[in-house]
Amino acid sequence: MVGRGTRCAAWPAHEKRAAGNYRRRVNCRRYHDGRRLRTAWISKAVLTCITSGHNAPTNTQGGGDLDKYKKLISNTLIFAIGTFSSKVLVFLLVPFYTRVLTTDQLGTGDLIVKTANLIIPLASIGMSNAIIRFGLDRANDKRDVFTGALTAIGSGYLIFLLLYPALARFHLLDGNAYLVYIYVLTACLRSLCSQFVRARQLVRLYAFDGVMATATVILFNVVFLVVFKLGVTGYVLATILSDLLSALFLFTIANLRRYIRFFGCDWSVAASMVRYALPLIPTNIFWWITNASDAFFIAYYLGQGANGLLTVAYKVPTIINLLAGIFSDAWQLSAFTEDQQGRTRFFSNVFASYQALIFTSASGLILLCKWINRILAYGEYYESWRFIPVLLLATSFSCLVSFLGTIYMLEKKSFATLVTTALGAGINIILNMTLIPNFGVQGGVVATLAGYLVVFTVRIIDTRRIVPLHWHPFKLLLNLALLGVQTYILLTFETGWLLPEIGLCLVVTALNFRLLLQNVQRLLMRRRS
Repeated sequence: MVGRGTRCAAWPAHEKRAAGNYRRRVNCRRYHDGRRLRTAWISKAVLTCITSGHNAPTNTQGGGDLDKYKKLISNTLIFAIGTFSSKVLVFLLVPFYTRVLTTDQLGTGDLIVKTANLIIPLASIGMSNAIIRFGLDRANDKRDVFTGALTAIGSGYLIFLLLYPALARFHLLDGNAYLVYIYVLTACLRSLCSQFVRARQLVRLYAFDGVMATATVILFNVVFLVVFKLGVTGYVLATILSDLLSALFLFTIANLRRYIRFFGCDWSVAASMVRYALPLIPTNIFWWITNASDAFFIAYYLGQGANGLLTVAYKVPTIINLLAGIFSDAWQLSAFTEDQQGRTRFFSNVFASYQALIFTSASGLILLCKWINRILAYGEYYESWRFIPVLLLATSFSCLVSFLGTIYMLEKKSFATLVTTALGAGINIILNMTLIPNFGVQGGVVATLAGYLVVFTVRIIDTRRIVPLHWHPFKLLLNLALLGVQTYILLTFETGWLLPEIGLCLVVTALNFRLLLQNVQRLLMRRRS
């Protein structure tokens, strides 16, 4: 009988090599399986730490009003953590930018970012809205949603690459077209991951990512603008690298890899997402026209320096966008998961509180905008305060328009969204071409306000066919009139404006604070019961 060792020694050479190769393959497979298990375990541990204590989404069907409002407030507080840090960053970086960048540099950097923001919905085929809408629908497999969105974004970006020669000839970008392409790619990837995380209702992870992105933007801004003095390139590159790190973080920690399945994917879901998103692409373009086209008209007629002043002036209204953005992220989750019963009362109460918060904040910021700008703006940038009051009015109605847009999203009324935004964009372009050559930067700001006012008027009437909101038109018009008087006094009187401004601010606060207080008391009474 041949022993084990004798038999091994007697093996032919080719069998020994085969056995050795087999052992190496087994060991290699064990090694990589171990790495995957360790990576998955670390991702799961980090995700558990971030989302610990976060309950599963509450089913509001039949749960009464308490669950609806508790869920909205809970999500609002969580989103506040992530959104607050990123929005406050934009606000607090203004003194930094005004000291290290000239008005021409800041104006050029702003145009690069706004050009990228125009292209993002085109390159991503509008998937940002589709991911959250279809991802929250329990009837859809989330793997189909994520794979479909990833495929659409990849296809759209490849088509976008063909347009590089045309974009490179756009002289206002000052030879920085390549930065636009990189910015669009990283922004699309981050939007894909962050919106899908929201759709999975991992709101704490979403908030944590906002904090992390804030920290990385600060770091990269200091490195690129102070240490390496890269100017416009550093201004844009800081956001690019921050978005890239954010996308990688979310993809790893949320284990988004397991939601990719090109084989076996239900492509009908992807097709439905594209059909839903396609009408929203021109909608996003029209929104861009209303939001950002004034910067291009001002740069064309008045120069990059004037656009630099407008860029700084836009920073103070970001405080209102901060408050509205925190609420809006949570509001969409509540709106999309809300049942039909009690929808009108719920939406009406939320809208009333929302506009009270917006108008009170706008009034206070009009009163304080000179002092705020003195802190934020350095040197020649200080004169940008003259554009802030009208921008605050425009931003207020922009927030209200976005709220009403959620109702269209709820019922997938993409065409209604398209028509209303097209109307506002058309008015904005006509007024930009008319007012900016005659009234300068202030003309562009007024054009933006007019566009939002028209869209709000149309939407508040049209959305009542879907959800008959109780929107209290008299109070809204009174708020608008009071804010208009505040704006007129601040822009007209060099002295003696402080006491009237304080008085008007107190009136606006008294008009709206009572409603906010009543809704808080109503919620507290429900909790006690």
